[in-house]
Amino acid sequence: MLTGQEYKDSLKDGRRVYFQGRLVEDLDATPGLAEPLNAVAEGYDKYHSSAPDAVNPVVSGPRSVQELRDRIPELMELDLALNVTYQSLMTLVVAAARMQDSGDGRVPVYIPRINAYVERARRDDIRIVECITDAKGNRSLSPGKQDDPDSYVRVVERRDDGVVIRGAKLHISAAALAHDMMVMPTKTMKPGEEDYAIACAVPVNAPGVHITNTTYHPLHGDPRDYPVSSHHSIPDSMCIFDDVFVPNERVFLDGETEHAAVFAHSLGLWERLGGVSFMVQQADELVGLASLIAEANGIARVQHVREKIDEMMIHATLLRAALEAAIANARSTPEGYFYPDDMYTNVAKYQGAVQFTTMVRHLHDIAGGAVVTAPSMADFDNPTLRPFLDKYMGTGGGISGEYRSKLFHAIRDTTADAYGGWHLVTNIQSGGGLYAQRLVTRRNYDLDRARALALKAAGLSS
Repeated sequence: MLTGQEYKDSLKDGRRVYFQGRLVEDLDATPGLAEPLNAVAEGYDKYHSSAPDAVNPVVSGPRSVQELRDRIPELMELDLALNVTYQSLMTLVVAAARMQDSGDGRVPVYIPRINAYVERARRDDIRIVECITDAKGNRSLSPGKQDDPDSYVRVVERRDDGVVIRGAKLHISAAALAHDMMVMPTKTMKPGEEDYAIACAVPVNAPGVHITNTTYHPLHGDPRDYPVSSHHSIPDSMCIFDDVFVPNERVFLDGETEHAAVFAHSLGLWERLGGVSFMVQQADELVGLASLIAEANGIARVQHVREKIDEMMIHATLLRAALEAAIANARSTPEGYFYPDDMYTNVAKYQGAVQFTTMVRHLHDIAGGAVVTAPSMADFDNPTLRPFLDKYMGTGGGISGEYRSKLFHAIRDTTADAYGGWHLVTNIQSGGGLYAQRLVTRRNYDLDRARALALKAAGLSS
């Protein structure tokens, strides 16, 4: 296992990482990248063991429903790179099981490759990111009918020892901080689209890989005005594959179109479980902020405010119940790894995303306009301003101006600034958009039972 410093040193491997148009020479010295880099390094130190056969327990697959349940709070405390590594490895485990269950005689070659890669990744203590969403070009056209055939990542050359891929993957969190990229088809592929049915693991420093970075991390201003995002941020990337060679042992699917969707569905399951787990925690946090700011504003007993907070609590409780249902109805792979139920996971993710804006609207209505106009915390450092700010931002009863302003900044940072906008979009898009969750629900819902009940109610069951 690596220490935090050894992890940082391992990233000095010739990778082509860019930020604001410039090639990054030192991640540690780059605003917007240094903070998440340090968070990942701290995760390494937290779990480090000097035992020669030690493996990070977090990336080992759960072997029971209870272990799957117990893993959730631990995952919520992880840096995103370690969390996504866990999701990536579990995606491969579930995808291998589903391909094996298909009975297709052509796929057994990939199963031992996947299992060997998973074990090697755990042993080498690397971090892996998920690369699924393609550039897509004209979304009304299939991959093979695009004006530019590289709009979807594809195989451009097959060799005896591997393949060469070209294209780009978008919206990839923490790519600059990882060792490997797990590339997979973004959707079902049809006969004739064999070149796009490619799943493989690509080292971040492989020749031909270029990684851009954007971030919601506050690059300027007082960190006190950004109490959350200044300490918890992650860069998002476009990963460009400019004729990148991938050796056979890292290729997990190549041309078998009928299995292209297996990886996307398996990844969606684990990403959505992670998303729902975060949404449950986020919902409770929003309820807490609403309760505190209502109290600070002196309106905690106003009827419409109480009703809004009630609605927020009901939403938070239903999300937690759906997460528990997904875990309680978990399935297992032939190897004995447990994974959450598809339908409950997707329904919970859908509801969490759809209701997020309602939760935020209630919070903003309760808080008021000072969410975006409260004085900066640096203003409280000014001896001339401080008495005025304490006087006019305070509300009596022990509610100081500084306390109330800190609440406003927390609400703004998490819901009404760059970080809040990031959540607004990622709650919907992470793990696939709302349509993807509707599709999974439609496929798994027991519609026959519902129709039979309806026929019985109508006296038509005969």
